[in-house]
Amino acid sequence: MPQHKSAIKRVRQDKKRAQHNKGRRTVLRKQIKQVMDAGDKEKAQEELKKAVSLIDRLSTKGILHKNTAARKKSKLTTYVNNL
Repeated sequence: MPQHKSAIKRVRQDKKRAQHNKGRRTVLRKQIKQVMDAGDKEKAQEELKKAVSLIDRLSTKGILHKNTAARKKSKLTTYVNNL
């Protein structure tokens, strides 16, 4: 357990941030599923646009690594293009 006040505060902040980031990742997974479950190509393209925007925001905030974000965008785009 941390002994210094600053370390105690850091543990508290880390828990709060981890919880916040976990929620954001959950939203991302739901958005990716919406892209995959879209019936036709037009609807999938609309959902893809939302998903790409969300992925970019999460990678900018540091929740996703930039290479992970690029991989997810590439995989989703390929999927939609092959519909």
